[in-house]
Amino acid sequence: MAVQYSGVRESKEGRVNDFGGSSVNAQEQFAGKCLKRADRSFAQGLQCQQINSMACLMSLEDSVFISHSPQGCVGCTIMAVDMFRVGQAHRGEKLIKNPRIIVTNLDQKSVVFGGEQKLRESVKKAVERYNPKLIFVYASCASGIIGDDIDSICQDLGDEYPDQTIIPIHCEGFKSKICASGFDAAFLAINKYILKKQKLPTVPNLINLFAPTTVSYADQKEMERMLKLIGAEVNYIPFYSSLEKIKRIPQAAASTSICKVFADEFMKTLEEDYYIPYSHTVMPIGIRNTDKWYRGIAKVIGKEKEVEEIIAKEHERIEPLVAKIRARLEGKRVFICGGTGRSFAAAALIDDFGMKLVGLETPTYDADAQVDVEYLNGIHKDFVIDIANMQPFEQVNLVKKLKPDAFIGVPEWAAKLGIPTTHVLDGKRPTMGYDGLLYLGNKIADQLSNPGFNKKLAEHVKLPYRDSWYEQDAFKYIIKG
Repeated sequence: MAVQYSGVRESKEGRVNDFGGSSVNAQEQFAGKCLKRADRSFAQGLQCQQINSMACLMSLEDSVFISHSPQGCVGCTIMAVDMFRVGQAHRGEKLIKNPRIIVTNLDQKSVVFGGEQKLRESVKKAVERYNPKLIFVYASCASGIIGDDIDSICQDLGDEYPDQTIIPIHCEGFKSKICASGFDAAFLAINKYILKKQKLPTVPNLINLFAPTTVSYADQKEMERMLKLIGAEVNYIPFYSSLEKIKRIPQAAASTSICKVFADEFMKTLEEDYYIPYSHTVMPIGIRNTDKWYRGIAKVIGKEKEVEEIIAKEHERIEPLVAKIRARLEGKRVFICGGTGRSFAAAALIDDFGMKLVGLETPTYDADAQVDVEYLNGIHKDFVIDIANMQPFEQVNLVKKLKPDAFIGVPEWAAKLGIPTTHVLDGKRPTMGYDGLLYLGNKIADQLSNPGFNKKLAEHVKLPYRDSWYEQDAFKYIIKG
């Protein structure tokens, strides 16, 4: 009998989230089981689980999201709110809406006497204002520390409001340093309170396509186009989804995810509980990764012959265009910074354009990352790798030392160094599939051709670090395990 997954990624062996050094050393140490968990004596900008738990579901129709937390915790939702609003515009919505977010506003008094009453009042307000089908209650560090029993409270409130499904989500920030655990907390709650392990008749060719909030509408259409070419009906979830679409999850013939770490654990749960096979390969950014992702899901549904014919046609269409982009980018040195899925995918993408990888940040390192690093070391021989949940002070140090020609990632601080930057978490423009790589490649080339804005920005804005920091070891605060 399979052991039920706890929702905490550190509970599984072989996941490391604090390391800095040579990619070759990382590969060799992991292969020899010598890459141990470590810690940092100083940390900056650690990403909390609650960010991902809330962002994961925030675009669901007819839902209310209650953060049982101090007021400041919901500041983490600002990016997801922006993506939700932009996504509506891209999908043709005329009346742009904000997600329905309520915060219980735990304070010092709540910490002493408990926050149960505030949570009950918040649920009451949610029902009176919106009468939603779904109410998600998110735990926080504060509610977890004081011991508010949100499960029992939600069950009690469910009896009081039978027309609503009230779902507690345990995403207390202190539970895990791997922020992707927040995705798992949300999906575990969906399985427990909505799907409930109820078996449903399988719909032939129905595929669950899991997508995070940072996937653009253009990327959604590209992924759906590719899947439909192999005869699949797509259940695109949970971004811009609904309760009805969530309930269709157990009917799927197969599952796959656009993001490598978004729903990997949930797809394993679906296989265990509902016998739904799944494909877990890579994020479809760049030719190699798009091919690999496409072949992965095609194999699961028995469309291997058909997918090879489609891939051959796609290559014939895009390779002349990729060659033109390569002529603009070949030999340029790149530093990449992003989530686990996108960092490695973007690193594979730059090989399409003949670029050189000099440094890469990724939040976690595990067996999946080892496969990617082995591949990248084969191309780039060696590069600096920073395994870090955020920690921008380390990446700034590295970028100053390595002096790359371009930066691919979340670009705010890198732009202030005057380096040409390209956003890898761009939920507003295409980056994935065969069409997305052309857009992304041209975008990188255009930034390199016209870096004027970033150069002017660097003349007027200074990052909050002393010059002496750039001369020190970027990894001096990592304490070996």
